[in-house]
Amino acid sequence: MGYLIAVLPDRIKAEEAYTALEKSNVPQSEMSILGRGYKTADEFGLIDPTEQAKKRAIMMAYLLIPFGFAGGYIFNLITGLDTLDWAGDPGNHIVGGILGAIGGAMGSVFVGGGVGLTTDSGDALPYRNCLDDGKYLVIVEGTERLQQRAADILRPFKPEMMQGYQSF
Repeated sequence: MGYLIAVLPDRIKAEEAYTALEKSNVPQSEMSILGRGYKTADEFGLIDPTEQAKKRAIMMAYLLIPFGFAGGYIFNLITGLDTLDWAGDPGNHIVGGILGAIGGAMGSVFVGGGVGLTTDSGDALPYRNCLDDGKYLVIVEGTERLQQRAADILRPFKPEMMQGYQSF
C-alpha cells in the first residue's frame, strides 16, 4: 500500500481530477481531496512538524532536567565552588543543581524542539505549505498498480507536483 499525492492549483482542477478518477472506477474510499472546503491536513493525518517538535522537546525535558539537576549538584559538590557565600555548602550545591536543570531545559528545547523542527518534518511540511497557499491535494491510496493508473489519469491535469510513496 502507498499514496499518490498530486498538487493542483485550484479547486476546479482538483474536482475535475477527482471526477476523472471516479469515472475510471477508482474507489471513493481510496481517494481524498485536501484543501479549503475539503479535508484538512490534520484530518487526513499529515504530521504537523511544529507539534512533533513540541512533543519531542517535552519528552526530552522529562529526562534532561533531572539529569541536569543531578549533574549540576554533583559538579558543585566535586569542585567545591562557593558561588553564594551566605548559602553555605548545601545551598551552593542546590544552586548548582538548579543551574544544571536550566541547562537541561535549554538542551531539550534547542535539540528536541529546534533540530526536530528543521530536520524531521519529511514531506509533510511542503504539502502543508501548498495547502496554506490555497492549493489542493488529490490523494489516492492503494497498491502500486492503482497508483500508476491514477497517475496516468492525473497527468493530463498538469499537477504542479505528483509524488508516490510506498509504505513498508
